[in-house]
Amino acid sequence: MSGHRELLARLRDLRAHGSAPLSAMVRLVASELASEVCSIYVQRPGDILELTATEGLNRDAIGRTRLRVGEGIVGLCAATGTIMNLPDAQNHPAFAYRPETGEEPFASLLAVPVRRSGRTLGVLVVQNRTPRNFSEPEVDDLETVAMLLAETLAGSGATDGSPKGLADTVPRLFTGAPLMGGIAVGNIVLLRSARPVVRMIAEDLPAEQARLDQAVARMQRGLDDLFADVPSNGRTADVNASREVLDAYRLVASDAGWLRRVAEVIRGGMTAEAAVQRVAGELHDRMRRISDVYLRERLADMEDLANRLLTALLGEPPRAPVPEGAILLARRLGPAELLDWHARGIAGVAVEEASPAGHAAILARALGIPAIGSLRGMLDSAEQGDCAVVDGDEGQFILRPEAEVRLAYIRALDARNAKYAELATWRGRPAVTADGIGLQLMLNIGLSLELPQLARTGADGIGLFRTEIAMLARGSVADVAEQTAIYARVLDEADGKPVVFRTLDLGADKLLPGTIIEEENPAMGWRSLRVGLDRPALLRRQLRALLLAAGGRELSVMFPMVATVAEFTAAKALLLAEAKRVRPVPQSLHIGTMLEVPALMWQLPQLMQTADFISLGSNDLIQFLFAADRGTPSLYDRYDFLSQPVLDMIEQLVLAAKPARVPISICGEAASRPLEALVLAALGVTTLSMPASAVLPIKAMFAQVDMRAFRSVLASIRRGEGFGLREALATWAREQAIIS
Repeated sequence: MSGHRELLARLRDLRAHGSAPLSAMVRLVASELASEVCSIYVQRPGDILELTATEGLNRDAIGRTRLRVGEGIVGLCAATGTIMNLPDAQNHPAFAYRPETGEEPFASLLAVPVRRSGRTLGVLVVQNRTPRNFSEPEVDDLETVAMLLAETLAGSGATDGSPKGLADTVPRLFTGAPLMGGIAVGNIVLLRSARPVVRMIAEDLPAEQARLDQAVARMQRGLDDLFADVPSNGRTADVNASREVLDAYRLVASDAGWLRRVAEVIRGGMTAEAAVQRVAGELHDRMRRISDVYLRERLADMEDLANRLLTALLGEPPRAPVPEGAILLARRLGPAELLDWHARGIAGVAVEEASPAGHAAILARALGIPAIGSLRGMLDSAEQGDCAVVDGDEGQFILRPEAEVRLAYIRALDARNAKYAELATWRGRPAVTADGIGLQLMLNIGLSLELPQLARTGADGIGLFRTEIAMLARGSVADVAEQTAIYARVLDEADGKPVVFRTLDLGADKLLPGTIIEEENPAMGWRSLRVGLDRPALLRRQLRALLLAAGGRELSVMFPMVATVAEFTAAKALLLAEAKRVRPVPQSLHIGTMLEVPALMWQLPQLMQTADFISLGSNDLIQFLFAADRGTPSLYDRYDFLSQPVLDMIEQLVLAAKPARVPISICGEAASRPLEALVLAALGVTTLSMPASAVLPIKAMFAQVDMRAFRSVLASIRRGEGFGLREALATWAREQAIIS
């Protein structure tokens, strides 16, 4: 550590009278690290890395030696953002020989990317003749120098290879992952990080630690204020109901691990703000190499916190007013940032690195903000104030749209708003067909933040409460008391309307941090009820919490991913055993199963004897029935819910359930689509659970349908169309003006 501080002290002296020349920096680093070579490659436009300074290589190569990003070890380092520590570089498969450098005698090589704000500006390299791996302290020293070098390069013409010029004036279309449906048209507001770090090297280490401690306290107070119920800010429902996500964020904020690492970097000789920036960069590089989507999403939370801590250290950057209908663009977005910007009036969000599993995505859906993620290259082309369109329904972000396109979206937005106003009149009406057949339209939700949607939509209850969403948002499975509080809040807000709780559906694409399951096909692997039965303590804890939350009220519990009646019976036995130990007992206890695994269709007689209700999970059912992974884009539209095999299966299920008086419902995505909902109701599935956005449109659609007449139409189409039914059904519905 003392050697590290000496290097920083020498760098401070070198920079004392302004930016240090690159030639002086490479000489100093080569000397202090006892390296025979130190070189700096700077990224130029067109993804070119140019040798800009060197100590130990042929100086005639400066300005002549160039590599493309991805070419050679230096290019690979720049492309991946990965440190390359090689004892025998010239025998590495990526090695690219450049004779003008004279580097033949040097065997070992350490290359560190020079990064700033998530972008690579160059590569810093040291080399030695002796084959060896560079030590951890040497790597740490070179990373520190790279951080200081980034500030120098940012002001001296280095680029991140992004195309500029004419391309920044023409329309661009980016396709990403829909995070929340809806349309927004407006001017761009770019998410800015905290003020830039100017003072890198510390003079008084205890004073820097004290500054860090004070800034952490200010940051925590700021989070408490943000997450508090403050009616004057107009965010009561947003903040008060989002406890699961925001409490999870608080846990990350107060985690001593990353703060200890910041303090360690300060002890190495850096200022508090430079240490925060350094640790944020380390976390970024580590997280971007993790394949699990949910874990990568935690990166946004960490960067959000780092920016907040930097703001607490350096002061709030100046804030320009947000224009009406503005669209926020960000590389990553944390939940606290989203709440901040929502309060300031943004109309839409586009995020380069985000997935539906992220905290910000969960909040965007709950707040009703149109949002898109996974928009690679978007920020490189956008400028503050550019006009843009967020089409959250199609997952499209249109930058600088043509006037006709912009006007078309504005007209669509106006029409949508008018349609919503018209649909709002259906909120208090029952769901019933034109010929008097009643239906139940329920909600699929996963956070208490979404509970106000019960009143907004007039839904008949909650047909699917995904209990794992709160756990994923929190980052761990809560204890009994915490789970009880979550479930009790749901029942309280439902105010007597039915609620069906699905037990933890973890595994596949829903993994908690620290969970590593190596399976070739995790969707059909160790997940959901299989985990609960193999880890009965985990399942018992949740079942006990559900029973306690009921507090003597009616309770409905549903088990996911049931493949055999024996599995359902075992899970049911665990619930009944817990029910004997809890007081007061529920007023009534209904125990049901998801039907997602086709194998259950050959066990219907036994299932009808043991299940109180059955809910079709259309998403998994379709992928298992057709052996088509729903996560594979090329298979999205290949297999249709409205096909003979699926409808035959549902009809068989309804016929088996009717004499047994076992209610059948559906809680998959199919229930939210008008044609599918119509067909399901015609087959006898009259309880449909769906996202809040679908309730009023589906209710209005059913009011136009003579169900008895439609059943005859459906039977005729099924007899005549063979495997494909959708086109014929859609034609009939359009002719009847039931769907547009």
